[in-house]
Amino acid sequence: MQDPEGVVSLVDWDELDRPRSRRYGDLYFSKDDGLGEARAVFLAGCDLPAAWSRRDHYTVGELGFGTGLTIVALLELWRRTRAPDARLSIFSIEAHPLTAGEAMRALARWPQLRPLAAAVTARWPGRARGFHRIDLPDLGATIDIAVMEVAEGLRAWSGPADAWFLDGFAPALNPDMWRREVIDLVAARSASGASAASYSVAGAVRRDLGEAGFTVHRRPGFGAKRERLEARLPQSPSPRAVGRPPRVAIVGAGIAGAALSRAFRALGIEATVIDAAGPGAGASGAPAALAAPRLDAGLGPQAALFAQAMRRATSIFGETPSVVIARQALQLEIAAKDPARFAAIAASALFEPDAMRRLDSEAMAAALGEASPAGLSIEQALVVDPRLVLGAWLSETVRARVAAVRPREGGWRLTDEAGETILEADVVCLAAAMGCTELAPELDLTGVRGQASCTIDLSWPRATIFGGYVIATPVGVMFGATHDRGDSALEARDADHARNLDTVRQALPRLAERLAGARLEAWTAIRATTSDYLPLAGAVPGSPGGLFALTGLGSRGFCLAPLLAEHVAALAMQAPSPMPRALADLVDPARFAVRASRKGRPVRPRPDAA
Repeated sequence: MQDPEGVVSLVDWDELDRPRSRRYGDLYFSKDDGLGEARAVFLAGCDLPAAWSRRDHYTVGELGFGTGLTIVALLELWRRTRAPDARLSIFSIEAHPLTAGEAMRALARWPQLRPLAAAVTARWPGRARGFHRIDLPDLGATIDIAVMEVAEGLRAWSGPADAWFLDGFAPALNPDMWRREVIDLVAARSASGASAASYSVAGAVRRDLGEAGFTVHRRPGFGAKRERLEARLPQSPSPRAVGRPPRVAIVGAGIAGAALSRAFRALGIEATVIDAAGPGAGASGAPAALAAPRLDAGLGPQAALFAQAMRRATSIFGETPSVVIARQALQLEIAAKDPARFAAIAASALFEPDAMRRLDSEAMAAALGEASPAGLSIEQALVVDPRLVLGAWLSETVRARVAAVRPREGGWRLTDEAGETILEADVVCLAAAMGCTELAPELDLTGVRGQASCTIDLSWPRATIFGGYVIATPVGVMFGATHDRGDSALEARDADHARNLDTVRQALPRLAERLAGARLEAWTAIRATTSDYLPLAGAVPGSPGGLFALTGLGSRGFCLAPLLAEHVAALAMQAPSPMPRALADLVDPARFAVRASRKGRPVRPRPDAA
């Protein structure tokens, strides 16, 4: 059976139109009153809203997202009672997510929740394995949903939670949700004084919570349930003082700096952006940019990183007015191994069903208008207008060249070449591509020169990738690009136009013939890359607290920056990261020092760290 969205359904509907899990054979919420149960068992059980009063940030964790009813009830309470400018972070785990249509049908029972239910289901997560983020900016709230098994999700999350909704199906029906390992992980991901609530008062649940450090109480139940459970860790939560917002400076006004500006704004912080040449003066100033993942048939952590980054970029760009030039990219089968690689990628659970579709040569030729090998359709890929992206995301930019970033008591001082202070900040994010090496020499970066060729003399129907690429711009076509490691010259080269044309000719000879007669302009830039070809996103190693980097994005900046900027901003603001721990470790700037330490090599400290 399929639901109207074309996905095999995980639920049946009873005679009263209530959803029942096919896997667990139970209703998703109380047959008496699911909303009343959510409010009595989970919201009141965690002492909400009193627990978040006088707090500027509060975090709730949930085991079992289900129909989203408990979270929508939480958001409704948050909307009515939160302090001005307070932020709510929600983390939920769901191994078998419903579709948006199923959730909306289930939530339609409560008309009073309709606006919030519509807001959540409009951004509903898919079924791809990994973390999915739902933004609710009007509520000052974000929801991160881990589509994976419960223990895996808890190990992956950075936490900590101030309250837990233990909301899975009953222990007798879903024992994996209530294993001692899971309860121990809940305790490990909890803030001091965290609360937990559940409708289950099973003896094993109470015992395991108690042994994990919670004080457990039975309380009067809701509806037909005689009892419910409340639990609390020792000590009271330590509220973050509500005072002056931290001062944040971002060095660099390309896509990394713009994405950081947007991410901090989403956390309620208006950062100051500093760039000597202004927005888009470097590698982010191309006429158009392709946001597409790097494909990895190994389907390990690197593939998961690009899959999550692509989902996030698609979501954020899609909600940024007018920036999307075109959707979908077609990657051609060029190498002998490509058919097997593309088949593995298309079948991977890292992507939504049909997000990656194999196309035969006939379908590819129909899409491109000329003979083509078979290939892979990357449905979520986007071509965007960098100028409009930077204009929408950047804060007002200070035109200045930062020559040094030096620690001072409680923060950082950014100075110019004369040693004069440009500004002082509590948090500094370095997002100036290769310029970051002047401010933090310990960052592992190498420059790669790229020249793309542009023409207004013709158009092209689909973004196409084949070792090189061809994409539409607002006024024509862009193709290329060269990759010359260690070359820092920016002048246009006719020889590089010829190289770009030759790359196109090997994949699409008819297009190359048309391009050969076109008037070509050059766009050149120096991209920052790392020795392992993965970006740097996190705290600068060896530095005092408050110095972060987002760089080394190579040619994938518009795919990677939106997600990685949210990760860096979360680290800086001590908020939960949208990225699983394993993926955060992949991009941690300290990874090279860690590897060197394991091999017994000395680790060079930051000169001014003392």
